[in-house]
Order: sequence, then C-alpha cells, then structure tokens
Amino acid sequence: MRSLFGPALALCVGIGCLVPSAQSAEPGAPPVQQQPAVKDLDTPREFPKITSREEWQARAKEIREQVLVSCGLWPMPEKTPLQAYVFGKIEREGYSVEKVCLQPLPGFYLGGNLYRPLGRGKGPFPAILNPHGHWNDGRLADNKDGSIAARCISFARQGMIAFSYDMVGYNDTFFADDANVPADKHYLRHRQFATNQVNLLWNISLMGLQTWDSIRALDFLESLPDVNRKLLACTGESGGGTQTFMLGAVDDRLAAQAPVVMVSHTMQGGCLCENAPGLRVEYSNMEIAAAAAPRPQMLVAATGDWTKDTLTVEGPALEHIYQLLDARDKLRYVRFDFGHNYNQTSREAVYDWFGKWLLRNPDSAVIKEEPYQKEPDAELRVFPDGKLPQDALSEAWLIESMKELRREQWESLLVRNEGGLGEFKRMMRPAWRHTLQIEWPNRTAWCRAERVRESGGFNAATLKISRSERDAYVLASYWAPTGILTAPAPRVVVICGDNNDATLPDPEAKPAGLPLALLQRGLAVLTVDRFSTGDPPNQFANFYSTYNRTKLQERVSDLLTVCMAASSGVDARGPRFLDVILLGAGHAGLWALLAAPAARAVVADCNQTDVTSDEELLAPDLFCPGIRNIGTFEGGAILAAPQPLLLHNTGTNFPSLLLRTAYRAVGASQKLRVVAARLPEEEVVKWVSQSNQ
Repeated sequence: MRSLFGPALALCVGIGCLVPSAQSAEPGAPPVQQQPAVKDLDTPREFPKITSREEWQARAKEIREQVLVSCGLWPMPEKTPLQAYVFGKIEREGYSVEKVCLQPLPGFYLGGNLYRPLGRGKGPFPAILNPHGHWNDGRLADNKDGSIAARCISFARQGMIAFSYDMVGYNDTFFADDANVPADKHYLRHRQFATNQVNLLWNISLMGLQTWDSIRALDFLESLPDVNRKLLACTGESGGGTQTFMLGAVDDRLAAQAPVVMVSHTMQGGCLCENAPGLRVEYSNMEIAAAAAPRPQMLVAATGDWTKDTLTVEGPALEHIYQLLDARDKLRYVRFDFGHNYNQTSREAVYDWFGKWLLRNPDSAVIKEEPYQKEPDAELRVFPDGKLPQDALSEAWLIESMKELRREQWESLLVRNEGGLGEFKRMMRPAWRHTLQIEWPNRTAWCRAERVRESGGFNAATLKISRSERDAYVLASYWAPTGILTAPAPRVVVICGDNNDATLPDPEAKPAGLPLALLQRGLAVLTVDRFSTGDPPNQFANFYSTYNRTKLQERVSDLLTVCMAASSGVDARGPRFLDVILLGAGHAGLWALLAAPAARAVVADCNQTDVTSDEELLAPDLFCPGIRNIGTFEGGAILAAPQPLLLHNTGTNFPSLLLRTAYRAVGASQKLRVVAARLPEEEVVKWVSQSNQ
C-alpha cells in the first residue's frame, strides 16, 4: 500500500515521521467545505470504467448484495409454504388460462394468471414471469400500448408457460383493510404501502415486498411439474421492467430476461416500488441490469421516453460487460419509434429473443403475434368480489410481521463460540457495509500535513484526510509527544465529536483536557475538527436515501477513512489496524461504534440514546435506512469483537445482550465494558492506556 500521506506526510506504524508540505494553509483561513451534489432519480449517471472480467465480477457481487440489503432481503427470509391455489381453468385454441393465488408471506395474498400451452404434450416447457407496469388496470391492461394478456397468450401458443402477477395494490393483491376500496381503485393504494418513515429503519418498502413477490413467483413456476426449471425467464415493462432486472440481479435461476422501456442512464424510476433505500448511492439501473451478465438479456427501448439513448449509451455500456465475459451474442438492444410502451412491435422483438434462447428456435424471427382475445376481467380475477380470505392481514399487521421476522433473524445470529463469531461476520459484514454505504476493507485514504510545528511542548500538524485527492476532506489536528515526528508513532487516539466546526482551528492552540491527558500518557492524538460534508437537506424527501448517503453514513465513512490514514501498517493480508483507538462523544460515539471494525479499540459515549425508540433513530444525526436489520448499534461492535470496547453513558435503553454474549462466547468478556453512566475523563484515559496491554 502506498504512503497514504503522499509526499507531504510519510507514515510508519500509525502516524509518524511528519514532513512539512510544500504548501501550507494560510493561518486563520477558513477551509472550503465541499458538499456533495444531491442526486435524485433524474440525475444522469455514467457507467463505471471496467477493464477486466474479474473487476466486473467483484462489482456484480456488490450490486447483488446491495439490492438484497436495500430490499430488506439480507439475510434472505425463510421461504414459507406458498399455499398455491390454481383454479378456474379456461381452454382456448393453443393455450389455457387459470387463476392463481399465492402467499409470499403468511396472510399476504398475491394474485395472478397462469397461461399454458395446449396440444404440445406434457412438457416440460420454458416458463416466463410477467410483472406489469403502472397501468391502472394492472395485469388486466389490454390496449395498443401494452397488453399483458397478449404477450402471455402468445408465449403459451409458442410453447411456453407464462405467469402474470400483480404489483402490490393492483387487481387481487391488496390488504384486509382495503375492503371498502372499490376494486377498480385498488391501484391507488400501490404508492401508499410502508410510507411511514419508521419502516425505513427496517428497510421495509414497497420495492422490497415486490421483489420478494417476484422471487416467490419464480419459486411457484419452478414448482410446477410441467416447467423446465433450467429455462426460466422474466419480462416486464416500465415498473415491471424494473422488477425484471432487479430479479435478474439477485436470482441466478433466470435463464433469460427482457426489461422493456426502463433501463436508462437518466430516469431511474419514479415510484416507491422502484426506490429502495440505499439502492442507487453507488449504482444505476444500467449496472443493476448488467449484473445479470452473461445470461441472455434484451433491452427494448423507445424514442418517446427516457430510454431514447439506448442505442448510444445504455446498450453499449452493457455490451462492454458482455464482451468482457465473452458473451457478446447474449445481449441485444433495440429501440422503436413509439412512446412509453410494450406494444405489439416490442412484444414481437421479445418473442424473437426468447424463441432463440428458450425454444432454441433457429429461425425465431418468423414468430409473429397472432390475433388474440383477452378474457373478461371477472374471468381472470382471483377475488372478483373484492373479498380476501379471512386470514388475510391488514397492511399494519403485515408490516409488523415483517419487523418481527427481522428481529428473529437478528436474534438467530447469537454467537455461541468462535466458529459462531466467524459465521456472524461472514453473514453480517455485507449487511453492515451496504447498510452504511461504505467500502471495506478495500478502502484508500489520502492525507496532507500542513503547518507541522511545535505547540505547547508537543509536536503538532494540521491534517487534511480524504478517500482520494479529489474528494472532500476531513480536517484534523494531530499532536504527538516530542520525538514522535521523527520516529514511528505509538498508538494513536482518534477523537471525534458530533460538532462540525466550519472554521480552521487556531494554529497556536495548545492541547488541553482529554487530548492533553492522553498525550501525557505517551499517546499520539488526532482530533477530528471538521467532517468532510455539512448537514444534508431533508433526508426523507424525494427518495433522498435511495441516491445519497445520510449524515450518519457520511460520518461513519469519514471515521473509517481517518482510521485508515491513522494506521498505515500493511502486511501480506492487507491493511492492519493495530494502533488506532477510536473515541467518540455525543452522537459521534454511536458513529464510532458503527465504525468499530476499523480500530484497534473503541470508546463510545452512547449519549443516553434510547435505542428502543424508532423516533429517536429518525433524528438527522442518527438516521440510517436498514439500521435495525444490523442490530442497530450492536452490529458494528460485534464485527469488531474481540477487540477492546468501552461503551459508557448508555442509559437504560441501550440493548447489548448479543454483544455481551458474543464477547463471552469467545472468552473476551474482560475486553468489553458497558457502563450506564458517563465516565469521567480520567477513567476513560486510564482505560485507553490499558486497552492494549
């Protein structure tokens, strides 16, 4: 690993051997604080530069994990019995259609229709999922711009099974408390599911539920005796296109996919069902669609919507990935001169593509859509009277059951021995990284030292620390006992508070209080004077957390970068963190706890936070989507076990049972101390001094 401080500051073990920069900051000059541009669903995105198969495969793994974590599906929930009920068969020339009712979750009913070939034997046949777009009529839509029945009938006539199923709130997929909503208005409930901000803490979202529905719909198809399990596919338009490539990113069972009028470098999706928290902080729909490579995929675009640049932007971007994987023939992208659609022209292009990969048809281009007749809505509806079974859950009860499932998953990760700790880290480290939107441990840091000097009998420097030379920087003050600037530093204590002072520290300031007490113990001290970003705008508006890091996520990211810079050691296994002690006060104590895996030891002032209160976790300094799914603040701490850890000022509502159990299970109880009251500085200094003994 290169010297993280570049030519301005060389690193030994920890921070040491300071060399003045050729450029020094003007005394008293205010630093320029860079606030990242706020991204939203219409912000143009670029496909990253990927140069090798290995680089893409690693990124595709990260994309898959991010989709699952954002959708609240990591760890994957238990797949309870679907209780599939298939009934009401109608036979027509070349195909049949049936009604289908599934339970993706107990008490939650998903409705759909199953179209099968007739007169072609018993199969097994290829099978295609058909999620629909935001038509008011849902899966029953049938007009010149799009007809779900038309494509399902055509697939069945061609020798494939097709299953169309509802978005949440459409047609037959609603909640027990929707009994008074007219059947033709159920779609108005679609954008109302899980809109309470508290649900964000659990990553419970409309998109998460619909992605789970798609996974379970694929389970249903796979369970049918006349389905060829090796030839499963998915195609949908608009919001159904989003479901298509999201499913393709997380489920390898798809042998082919065709997202229609949705993969774009500009508009990423305007509905709740397309905007899970954290999903597109680092990734765009282009990359999520590319995660399916090298499996066959077709992009269908239109000149009249946000996919108009597919031939010059999105298509070539995906094409590069398919070429890296030696699978160029498995990607096709086309554009037709229409508005937003999945019309007959677009459908016939997909028939051609699926005919090639699912039917192995050497001349699939001859497949054309024959005239069809959609059945009356009442013949396709599972609950035509709008009455659900008696055990159907209300929206509130379904959400509560989903929370309870997540609580049970967390408690099931109880660490009972060293092997259990290893399994916990294997399972929860991806959840921790993707929940906090951080790169770890593959992370770099840059640091520039300015005003290397003596101050109050100690050596001192002003530091600017960032992830790269181009990124916004953390401003810090560094002090070390005399002699350390020309020799390897001892342990370094990184001190952070929850203030974000925008002024440059007084260059003549002398260490006092806690920093001075630590210095007198022979420890070097780095105090975070200003984080890299200021306060964000409203974190609950315009899908902010889908596209941007929250304040907490930014702060944890900064602390990881500072710890990386403060401990520059490296061995054959990569970066090592042997000499950094992270100490946080106020809300920064909780940030430090989440950043615990980056330090040798952590002191966290828990600020009397009531962790049992969802409302408290919605505060601007503490809001982080999905934080409940990693045990709130326990997750990062357990990932750091068995490193020394001091939690104080916890108050009475700061659960730590699993944390204590983990330390006890690996014989490290003496390294963990949890104190309800705030400890005086002298006790903190004593603990820090003894933490590495």
